[in-house]
Amino acid sequence: MSVLVRRADFLAANRGLRVARPGFVLLVNPNGADDLRWGITVTKKIGGAVIRNRMKRRFRALLREALPGAGLPGHDHVLIGREGGVERDFALLRGELSAALARAAAGKGDPPRRRKPPRK
Repeated sequence: MSVLVRRADFLAANRGLRVARPGFVLLVNPNGADDLRWGITVTKKIGGAVIRNRMKRRFRALLREALPGAGLPGHDHVLIGREGGVERDFALLRGELSAALARAAAGKGDPPRRRKPPRK
């Protein structure tokens, strides 16, 4: 397992399968190699640096635990933090991640997000 660091890899993952859960959104996209890679994104909308770093630590622990067994080989996995994710129970997040990985393995993603029409 390796970590995504380049912005282009995160943008490519955004074109893949999207599975939304209350605490996070999982993006899964084939990477063209046999390597399983992962990345984490938490925006400033979630909170200050302390809250964002706490959420990233929790996500790192989840991914290191779940991906070796349930991750899709040859795919990039990106977790995007959602607003209520830092307060959620860790066991609940673990269950949500395993359910999201199972949906991704079955090829069942959520429909694409609807964009708001631009204001005039």
